[in-house]
Amino acid sequence: MRAVDFTIRPGERVLLLGASGAGKSTMMAGLAGVLGGDEEGEQEGSLTIDGVDAREARGRVGLVLQDPDSQIILERLGDDAAFGCENLNVPREEIWQRVRESLDMVGLGGLELDRSTRHLSGGQRQRLALAGVLAMKPGLLLLDEPTANLDPEGVVEVHDAVKKVIEATGQTMVVVEHHIDVWLDLVDRVIVLGRPDASSPTGAVIADGKPDEVFAEMGDVLAAGGAWVPGRAIPDYSPKQESAHDAPVLSTENLSFGRGAALGVGINLDFYPGEVTALMGPNGAGKSTLALTLAGLLKPIAGKVLIADNLKPAHAGREPIDWKSKELLGRIGMVFQEPEHQFAANFVRDEVSIGPKSMGQSQDEAYRTADRMLEQMNLTRFAKANPYTLSGGEKRRLSVASMLAAAPKVLVMDEPTFGQDFSTWNEMVKLIAAIRDQGSCVIMVTHDEALVDALGARRVMFEEAKA
Repeated sequence: MRAVDFTIRPGERVLLLGASGAGKSTMMAGLAGVLGGDEEGEQEGSLTIDGVDAREARGRVGLVLQDPDSQIILERLGDDAAFGCENLNVPREEIWQRVRESLDMVGLGGLELDRSTRHLSGGQRQRLALAGVLAMKPGLLLLDEPTANLDPEGVVEVHDAVKKVIEATGQTMVVVEHHIDVWLDLVDRVIVLGRPDASSPTGAVIADGKPDEVFAEMGDVLAAGGAWVPGRAIPDYSPKQESAHDAPVLSTENLSFGRGAALGVGINLDFYPGEVTALMGPNGAGKSTLALTLAGLLKPIAGKVLIADNLKPAHAGREPIDWKSKELLGRIGMVFQEPEHQFAANFVRDEVSIGPKSMGQSQDEAYRTADRMLEQMNLTRFAKANPYTLSGGEKRRLSVASMLAAAPKVLVMDEPTFGQDFSTWNEMVKLIAAIRDQGSCVIMVTHDEALVDALGARRVMFEEAKA
């Protein structure tokens, strides 16, 4: 990304748009002064906050990242929210006043300050990350897709918390978000970054103006580039015909699941080939824990998860939790909520080829499979890159590509569309629809109503687990 020029004035509220790979997260890191020095990359021109180099503007900028786990540092909720203030040498009495105010703003005020951060749901961790930034009272608030992994209620809570802050303080804000409508009522300016390509190898600002003007003049360009432009229709990938439902491929029998304490008790569900099932409900309801249990990666507290008899390995039972990891390949695949948890190779192409090789393909065949998946996921240009260097949305697509390459009969996915722009979201939906139409059973944890509607998925709703 080169030749990017813009000036943000105090009090402006800017929506930063661009397709995946355009450099939005890199730009946000630069504004926050956390890109590092010359030994970690190249920089041309200048990037300043109030006339000071962004790397020297300590305490003036607060950044909420895509992945809240990368910002949570300490064991206890209150200590974590106070961490930034302590590094700014804020007086102790003021720190805890700020912490309580910020936790109230993001809807976590009812939790004990000594609650373990490890016991928070994904949505709660995201709100805690926001609270820690708000407690620092930065002049510039940077939000890098802060609501992408929240349930609808959590989205409203974070949005309203940010609204309260900027209305009370006049704070300058820059937000990156593919789903434009979430923040549209709070922004007064839109900046669009172009993704480097053959016509523009460096990328640049391709639009900058008031929201209505930018969307009216460049709506088609933005949609083609991946933005969720308000009012655009969602494609329909519903099954062309009803599944026969002769016999389930995966079932639960009086299942109780959880990590220690039970999050769900006496669950009886059937999952069928050629069908997509969406596990939905608020953060903290146990959906991700159930997904791990269904995938044979977490032992049930009670009851059973059973796979169809014709899919079990030879000389093994029907309960996937008892299988060896290699026996899961081609039978049950899991796409984790945190993609990094499943990366095992140093290069993107090798990561996608692991499954096909383990299934018996030769190296050449496995690489051909990997190349096809990378092309479908718009990741070909990263074939020789380290998986950990990709953006959040790119890592998500890589984790999906890696699992689809093994062609499992049951595919369990935890938030598969998190961090995707409209173009890559559409490719993801097409891939899920294709594996469904080939007869696989797809089970996905999601808050993405558009995804569920586009696939014509069956909804299984969960309530928040009781404390």
